[in-house]
Amino acid sequence: MHIEFESVVFRWTARPEAWLFADVPEELSEDISELTAPFARGFGSVRVEASVGRTTWRTSIFPSSSGRYWLPLKRAVREAEALVEGGPVTVSLRVLDV
Repeated sequence: MHIEFESVVFRWTARPEAWLFADVPEELSEDISELTAPFARGFGSVRVEASVGRTTWRTSIFPSSSGRYWLPLKRAVREAEALVEGGPVTVSLRVLDV
């Protein structure tokens, strides 16, 4: 499964010093959840290959209490792609857990 979406970079309020994320739109999150349910990993995470701009990396997306998946944006990606909190981000995801 391959998806593309636009989001806004946000800080996880439970740990403000720790991580910035992009959230996967609700409909796409539902599709991912239905497709990967038999392959669920710890915390309901799903392994993905993510791309933002020219940067591609492997990570996991995690379900949030809203039902949407969150993609963590590690520092190296944010710096390479000039991503800032509150700014836009265009993401390409390839789901690996199927």
